[in-house]
Amino acid sequence: MEEKTIRKDGMVKKEYRYFISSLKEDIELFSRAVRGHWSVESMHWHLDVTFREDANKTLDRLAAQNLNIIRKWCLSILKALELFHPNLSLKKKRFIISMNPPEFLEQVLAF
Repeated sequence: MEEKTIRKDGMVKKEYRYFISSLKEDIELFSRAVRGHWSVESMHWHLDVTFREDANKTLDRLAAQNLNIIRKWCLSILKALELFHPNLSLKKKRFIISMNPPEFLEQVLAF
């Protein structure tokens, strides 16, 4: 069981998550495995939502792999880039950049 405490807008909320595993009682190893898994899932979710990767119809395996690498590279840049507000979502950052690419090109490439 994992207990997570969330503090938002002066309110405190607790969430409980339960995991089943065959690992022995090494909680540190288990915690790292769960965090590692969810960080990968988070990246895949962002690739799908921000870049619509699941809708990709590229048939050539090498081209698909290259596009995947480019998307991951763009994702890492978008996550670190701060445009106007530090907490802007990736989808909104992508939209802002698409509205006037020359304005943000230097900022993105200088990163």
